Amino acid sequence: MASSSVGMVCLLLVSCMVVPSLAKDYTVGDTSGWTTGVDYSTWTKDKTFKVGDSLVFNYPTSHTVDEVSSSDYSTCTVGNAITTDNSGATTVALKTAGTHYFICGVVGHCANGMKLSVKVESGSAAAPSKSPSKSPSSSSSSSPASTDKPSTGTPSTTTTTTKAPDSSSSWSLSPFMAVVTTCLALLVLVIS
Repeated sequence: MASSSVGMVCLLLVSCMVVPSLAKDYTVGDTSGWTTGVDYSTWTKDKTFKVGDSLVFNYPTSHTVDEVSSSDYSTCTVGNAITTDNSGATTVALKTAGTHYFICGVVGHCANGMKLSVKVESGSAAAPSKSPSKSPSSSSSSSPASTDKPSTGTPSTTTTTTKAPDSSSSWSLSPFMAVVTTCLALLVLVIS
């Protein structure tokens, strides 16, 4: 009886550790970062974004990351941002399904290609497990960016400033640690 209880606890612990690892951080533009001269529509083509994933923007502070409406994205209209940040390292948590739109708020940069449209699926990705290191003072949040006029409901994204990872997509929990934890849990289960 005790061994089956220990086994259930181990299984529960493994499940709790593996599920958060499904959320991904995507470094926008990979090594190029958030800048002019990058084709962000090509960058998004082979990626599937899910609720719980995060976009990591790395850029010089001469740029901004503005989440905007569909119409402002299409026309590169600046000054109507839903959220904005200019810290140089911005992480945007994707909290709702739908299309989210981002531009650089510096006049002319959006027209030069500094714009990103991301379709977020409501998949099995878990909420991000890491805490932001600092919240930008210039950010604000509102409802889904896929509408022309944001509502005042639950925020669709959360913009935070963090030290960004080096890769385009990194696990919130190291796959190696998930495997090690799983093996240890199975070993305890077998020994019990």
